[in-house]
Amino acid sequence: MKAIRIHEHGGSDRILIDDIPEPSPNSDEALVKIAATSINHLDLWVRDGMRNLRLPLPMILGSDGAGTILQVGREIYDLRPGDRVLISPGTSCGTCEQCLGGHDNLCRNYRILGEHCDGTDAEIVAVKRDNVLKLPDNITFDDAAASSLVFITAYQMLAEKARVQPVEDVLILGAGSGVGTAAIQIAKLFNARVIAVSGSDEKLDRAKLIGADDVINYNSERISDGVRRLTSKRGVDVVFEHTGKTTWSESILSTKRGGRIVTCGATTGPDAVTDLRYVFSRQLSILGSTMGSKKLLFTMLDLMSSGRFHAVIDRKLPYTDVRKAHEIIEERRQFGKIVLTF
Repeated sequence: MKAIRIHEHGGSDRILIDDIPEPSPNSDEALVKIAATSINHLDLWVRDGMRNLRLPLPMILGSDGAGTILQVGREIYDLRPGDRVLISPGTSCGTCEQCLGGHDNLCRNYRILGEHCDGTDAEIVAVKRDNVLKLPDNITFDDAAASSLVFITAYQMLAEKARVQPVEDVLILGAGSGVGTAAIQIAKLFNARVIAVSGSDEKLDRAKLIGADDVINYNSERISDGVRRLTSKRGVDVVFEHTGKTTWSESILSTKRGGRIVTCGATTGPDAVTDLRYVFSRQLSILGSTMGSKKLLFTMLDLMSSGRFHAVIDRKLPYTDVRKAHEIIEERRQFGKIVLTF
């Protein structure tokens, strides 16, 4: 079968489409014929190599995936060949206190597919039963694959960490990214006012179409100045951060007294400078967040099935164009997700 792999870290030219043996499922695993996956910024970090983190190579890339069951292990009784399924992007031990409490992403053995172990960018993958969810008939493979990682990430950040309330002001950085487009929709589910930030007027126009109330173009105006203008100098209640170094100080300056900053990433660099005087004098809360629990995928599927949450897909490409997909994301030319079809 074909699989998208890296054997060494570097640029997009290090991505290979390899011929490898088809996997055989263990007794608690299912074989899934992949129909669609999607690109996350995580794929670029894994490809480039992450500081102080040694990754097993060669590795199949990809965290998101949807497709059809081909075969199930002997311990699985509730899935059958032909079932349409979504793959959860995170895996854990399933037996510890955190897993049994519904917080599997806090498990000491939590691993992200395509980062700590082989991922989903292959024609066929073997996954544990508890990493497979049946897909409602009215949700396409493409939409499911474009939504899972970004939804659970954004939902945990806004609903569970920041605990966004109705009519609060939420500043969403990187509004054209996959996680940014998910965050806009999730904030609106809680009746918050969304202020979207991007460096492109075209992306900001599209952000309004999916729910943003106001926008700031950081190439025309400092983010904090735009926030002061839009909030009568008050500041926002919540900042949705995932860009890191280049925006961190602006995020702090944009937050109101007693406000919250929630962060899940650092796409522009991790070594952000924090002026602690603003943190303690304004009594800010800084909240870290990584991924989200598997149970949130059931929430996502319910919202998608009812039409209250939508996949935002920039374009669909055949998996053979994976290098092109990486380059588009590196150059920030997308709005939403890039889906790879198999």
